[in-house]
Amino acid sequence: MTGTPGEGRGRPDRVYAPDFLTELFRNPLDPGYADAAAHRERQAPSPAWRRWSAHSVSLVVVLSLGFLFAVAYRQTLEAEPGRSQARSGLVEQIKQRQSETDRLSVRADELRAEVARQRAAALGGSEAARLRNLEAGTGLGRVRGDGVVVRLADGPQKPDAVTGADVGPSRVIYSDLQGVANDLWAAGAEAIAINGQRLTAMSTIRSAGQAILVDFRPVTGPYEVSAIGPGSMRDRYEDSRSALTMRKVAEDTGLSFGVREADDLTLPAAPDPRLRYAQPSVSPTPSSGAKGSVRPGPTGSRTSPSPSGGGR
Repeated sequence: MTGTPGEGRGRPDRVYAPDFLTELFRNPLDPGYADAAAHRERQAPSPAWRRWSAHSVSLVVVLSLGFLFAVAYRQTLEAEPGRSQARSGLVEQIKQRQSETDRLSVRADELRAEVARQRAAALGGSEAARLRNLEAGTGLGRVRGDGVVVRLADGPQKPDAVTGADVGPSRVIYSDLQGVANDLWAAGAEAIAINGQRLTAMSTIRSAGQAILVDFRPVTGPYEVSAIGPGSMRDRYEDSRSALTMRKVAEDTGLSFGVREADDLTLPAAPDPRLRYAQPSVSPTPSSGAKGSVRPGPTGSRTSPSPSGGGR
């Protein structure tokens, strides 16, 4: 008895699928590539003039770009002497202005000292001493005494961890000087100067670009904040917030920070302030019989109007 292989087993005949792996190795390329190649062969070739026009356009573009680069380079070279001359002129002007400013500062100090001598001679001993004490307290007089010097300096240059190139050093910023000055005042300082610039109640410490200005005068590193005060000033400042912060910054970035005691410090006087709103009050001249005249009181004192004009 003969029959098909699937008879009498209760299951359908097997369907033998093709070997896909073998077919893949026989025809590795997708049929779409062959169709695309056949389609290109059936198309008519592009005319020669069209190919030449495309090459001509590319050549014209390249030549135009080269010409523009050459012109720009030539103009840059021609303008370089003018820029160098202008830069040299600006540098020379800056040096002249700095020299003039230094000369005028020295002259102003001489005139200030002469005025102080003439005033002391005119006032007498007690009044002159009282005026000197007031000037010392307000920063308008030169002072001497023992104190503390806080030194800050920019850190050294360090190579970049990725590129290896030298990167800018860790710099002292204006807020660092502000913090040091404020904590020195809190520690009991009676007079403070930054690189010879005396601080007063109207002093400012700010930045302009990378420069630090103290009362609109530039100061450069290393920065020394000199303070005159009691013997306990150093210990009190060492426990201040700015001292702890700057020591931590110095450990992390390499910035230089140090505190030392100094004997017989001399801090110069600050320039005379330029008042914008306050004006000296002048007593009106008494005139007999005039309306609104002010007569001397029993003690010989006279009343004067207030700066606001209230008449008190």
